[in-house]
Formats: sequence, structure tokens, C-alpha cells
Amino acid sequence: MTRPNPLLLAATLAVVAPPLLADDLQTRVDDIIQPLMHEHAIPGMAVAVYANGQSHYFSYGVADKANGQAVTPDTLFEVGSVSKTFTATLAALASAEGKLDLHAPASRYQPALANTSIGSASVLELGAYSGDCLPLQFPDEVQTPEQTLAWFKHWQRRTEHGTQRCYSNPSLGLFGDLAARAQQRPFAELMTQELLPRMGLTHTYLDVPAKARGLYAQGYDAADKPVRVSPGPYADEAYGIKTSASDLLRFVQLQVQPAKLDPTLREAIAITQSGYFQVGAMTQGLGWERYPYPATLDTLLAGNGAKMIREPQATRALVPALPAQPAAWYNKTGATSGFGAYVAFVPSQQLGIVLLANRNYPNEERVRAAQRILSSLEQ
Repeated sequence: MTRPNPLLLAATLAVVAPPLLADDLQTRVDDIIQPLMHEHAIPGMAVAVYANGQSHYFSYGVADKANGQAVTPDTLFEVGSVSKTFTATLAALASAEGKLDLHAPASRYQPALANTSIGSASVLELGAYSGDCLPLQFPDEVQTPEQTLAWFKHWQRRTEHGTQRCYSNPSLGLFGDLAARAQQRPFAELMTQELLPRMGLTHTYLDVPAKARGLYAQGYDAADKPVRVSPGPYADEAYGIKTSASDLLRFVQLQVQPAKLDPTLREAIAITQSGYFQVGAMTQGLGWERYPYPATLDTLLAGNGAKMIREPQATRALVPALPAQPAAWYNKTGATSGFGAYVAFVPSQQLGIVLLANRNYPNEERVRAAQRILSSLEQ
């Protein structure tokens, strides 16, 4: 059912579910998403919810203001750092298949880092942003692979490995690069030819092919100018995924129902959802960040706030690692200059949500919206 929507250009629901549930959920989502879009001048959003064994899709506004193309569940959005959960799954799969030792030093897989500060950090520590207090971004002058390697070789240690969490694209990017080197194949090839097909993700890309470009939403920056992500060091590993609400919700469903996957992929999912470092109320997995369920809104807001992204946080290694926890709220935010994304799921409740927008808006607003929607569906 599609309800009249005076604020937005389009609102659609695609769902296989009892009519009353569909209508009720449509109303709840409309009441939360429409004001959010109006407040932050978001041109278009795709929302997907997994609940009661059903997938629900809600589409609002336009993918491109120039031509008025409506958002659909198949519209492609940049998801920014949500890409890190895909990279983590790729690395975890390599670990499950015995191709990558997460506890090995980085220098094992990148010999050029031997006898360097960062080369002694473990693959796992880099994947959990705890190898050292690496910066959020590479310096502007670092662009090529050669410059990237040189930058790492000259890095001077700031902290003891495993004692501080500094959210970092260089850290996660190196993690993904090491996972690919361990398999002696390019990262993009492993992602697009191995991981994505094995998970049944047919509309998820690093580089959007010509056949799908008509589905690629236009992003809009803070000045309302059209913008899309620019390539940079480790872009594929850290923030390069473009995907749709339908594909990303499948990825979420596989997090809460991994039994549908082959044994090594099931093990990989468990590896990403395990807890490796404790950072305040948040337990850092690989890609995913988790909180005991039920998690309060204040806890989720703090864990996804600016301080967690931009400031060092004391962290404690969990040895042995904590296993995946069904009664937990798992989440990840992501953004590029023109897009904002959020994913969350609770395995024990068989609940999941995807929020995709073609404007970058505050993480806190994404968390509030997702928490309100999912809390209304708790059993």
C-alpha cells in the first residue's frame, strides 16, 4: 500500500506480509522518515526492515533531482563505511578457510612493512582500529599505492598496540589489503568475484557497471551540489561499496540467519560478530560494533557519535575473544560526501534495518530513526 505523501515526491512499499502488519509498519516508518527527510533536506531514502520473517521495503523521494527519478528498493546508494563490514567478512572468510592468520603481524603479508612500527601490529588489531592511533584519513598528499606504502613505512608509533581505538580508514584499509595479499589476489577481484556472489548479492558493486548506472542515485553535499565518491587510497576496502536496500537487507538477513550459508561463510559471519576489544559500552567486532541487548538510545547515540569517530578511545583486548552474541544490537554507520547509511540488527529478535539516503546527515538522527522503528517491532 502507498499512502499519500505531501512532503515527498514518492513513497512506495514492497512487501510480502499480512495487510494489517504492512499498513501499520508503513505508518510507523512514514511518521519517522518523512519528518527526518524534511528536516535534513534529504532528496531520497530507501528503508528496508526485516521483521517477523518478512522483508519490508519503503522508498521515498527521488534518486536524482535533475530527472525526478523515484527511489526504489533497487536504487544504488553509496554506503561509505558500511563497506567495512563487507571487507571484514572477506577477511573473516579467508581466516575460516585457513588462508589468513588474524593474529599474525602485518609484515607477514606485506614484507615491505618488516621492521616498521605498523608492521608489528596484528591483522586483527588493524581490523579493529587498535593497531596504533592511525588518523581517520590519509593526508591529502597520499594518493598512489607507492605513496601509501611509504606513508605506512614512515609511521611512528603513538600507542602500544591494542590499547587505544582510533577509528581509521588507513587502519581498516590496510587490514583489507593484507587479507587480499594473504590470498595473492587483488582485493576488488576477491570482493566482486568471490564474496558477493557467494552471499547472493547481485546488485552490490565497487564499480557500478554500465548496465546498472541508471539505478545509481545522485548524492548531494551540504551545499546541495551533486557529488559522488572520489577514489582514494584503499577506497575499495574502506568505503567503496554501492548497493541497494534490497541487497543490503539480504546481507542483514544473513547476519541473523547465517544457517542459509555454506559452513565457511557461517564461520566468517561468526568471526565478524565476535568481540575483540571493549571500548566503553561498545564491543568492537570486525566491521560490526555491538551492544548488549536491549541497548538504550543514549548508549547507541554515544557509540555512534562524533567522539567515537574523531577521538582516541581507551580499549581493552578481549582474550579469548567473546563469541557472537544473539542478544546484541549490532550496527554500523557509513557516509560519503553525498550519502548517509546505517545498518542495525538484533539476531535474537530476528530484526534488522537498513537506512540509505542520498545526503549525508547526522549519525545520531539515523540511530534515533532506526531505534524507534525496531523498538516498535520487538517481541
